[in-house]
Amino acid sequence: MRTEVIGGATLYHGEALEVLQALEPGVADAVITDPPYSSGGAFRGDRAMDTKTKYLSTGSSNLGKTSDFGGDNRDQRSFHFWSTLWAAAALRASKPGSPALFFTDWRQLPISTDYLQAGGWVWRGVVPWVKTSPRPQMGRFTSAAEYVVWGSAGPMPVDRGVGCLPGFYEFHVPGDREHVTQKPVPLMAAMVEICEPGGVVLDPFMGSGTTGVAALQLGRKFIGCEQSLQYFDVACRRIEEAITSTRMFADAQQPLQQSLMPEAAA
Repeated sequence: MRTEVIGGATLYHGEALEVLQALEPGVADAVITDPPYSSGGAFRGDRAMDTKTKYLSTGSSNLGKTSDFGGDNRDQRSFHFWSTLWAAAALRASKPGSPALFFTDWRQLPISTDYLQAGGWVWRGVVPWVKTSPRPQMGRFTSAAEYVVWGSAGPMPVDRGVGCLPGFYEFHVPGDREHVTQKPVPLMAAMVEICEPGGVVLDPFMGSGTTGVAALQLGRKFIGCEQSLQYFDVACRRIEEAITSTRMFADAQQPLQQSLMPEAAA
């Protein structure tokens, strides 16, 4: 298992369940992840298609920039069993009271609320992400949302340094993606806000590292896992770039802050 430590991020190249079971119990203050949905299409056979065919439109400019990813073609029963296993392992790796946020689509929304609870988490609700530029569908309601099924590791204290958070979010889908199902950084930053300040965010399916980028930008630490070596390398690069840009911004702000300070009395 390859491990990279980049600033406040520890990244593992490996299978999610294996990595989760190897982590020390109680290392995470929040689990925020976008696992494979094993979704797409209207019939069971549609799950077997490659992820670019399922999740990108034919004329998308991202077809040639992204690669297929694994673990997204399980049937419904195996998807439920597998998801329960990793959800339970993520619970073991989390501190009591930690929030858990699992992304899903409308097809897998019912079973996602089931596996969250089967994994031992207390189910607390569903938060929609409404896409501001969805593809319209003639004669049908537009599928304009994905969902965050969220819960907690037992009772969840309110005095964690986290304010009142919205019940739904609106963000554009990234126009230029390096991962087929890449989420926008502002969306993931909004999710990270539920983690206590300075806490550790755990993402067992980090893909291209967007959750890690958002966590580090907001002053949290990050533990991420990705089984695809290609996407693991992308995540390492993006997180390194995020740390560098955050440092450059802080360095640029320091002289400005000093100039705004009142001069010391003589």
